[in-house]
Amino acid sequence: MVIFKHTVDLQSWLQGQRVGGRHTGFVPTMGALHPGHVSLVEKARAECDIVAASIFVNPTQFNNPSDFEKYPVTIESDIRMLVAAGADLLFLPGVADIYPEGLDSLPHYDLGFLETVLEGRYRPGHFQGVCQVVHLLLKAVQPDRLYMGQKDYQQCMVIDQLIRTENLPVELVVMPTLREPDGLAMSSRNMRLDAGQRALATHISRVLYGIRNDLAIGALEWLRSRGQSELEALGFQVDYVEISDARTLEPVSDWDGRRPLVALVAAFLGEVRLIDNLLLTPE
Repeated sequence: MVIFKHTVDLQSWLQGQRVGGRHTGFVPTMGALHPGHVSLVEKARAECDIVAASIFVNPTQFNNPSDFEKYPVTIESDIRMLVAAGADLLFLPGVADIYPEGLDSLPHYDLGFLETVLEGRYRPGHFQGVCQVVHLLLKAVQPDRLYMGQKDYQQCMVIDQLIRTENLPVELVVMPTLREPDGLAMSSRNMRLDAGQRALATHISRVLYGIRNDLAIGALEWLRSRGQSELEALGFQVDYVEISDARTLEPVSDWDGRRPLVALVAAFLGEVRLIDNLLLTPE
């Protein structure tokens, strides 16, 4: 695996590799890799001729400076995992390479309703930061396919909108959430949980599966309220337990039995904010 820290070197190497119509798959990450990331690289490896990954902890998508400072950095193990998964290159830029003109005049993207609900409501500006960095990374790598995980459900929808509104020549491939044996969604933030918090964290997925198991035509508020009460009773600080249209993220209060639904949760355990989601109806 080749490692590049500067865009110009990355693009020069890629230009030499793209011969005979070879396709590039790209997996952007913020490091602290886990098997969920590895599954994305392996999927890209199976479908593409060139597999690129990036590690960049993007400062513009953090609302809390402390959260940015505490984001886990595990670069040596990350590199080993990428090599084992079959990545051809790693883009490892610094802030100055991604944002050479600084952070004060970055573009603003029209994300509409998606930016007003769930993560958009509780993390204002977060998705602008996501779009800013992903757009720049896509310009740098110029991949044919972009691989992302469904755990960040709303983020995948935002990136899909970015691709469409900016007319970017890339296909978004969304892979299912990978879970630990006890149901916890794999996440880099799990590294920050102590043993007690790690045990409690499994209740997020239990709430989601409980909603799916008890889903029925009619009013849904009792499922939301039950889920939130269960988590709060265990010591979670809950931002939301929501049941939404799986295509638009519009909240659904009364279900007709046909509309595709997704349940989503965001909650704090101590200083660590965890998110998860579960499709409630067949895709």
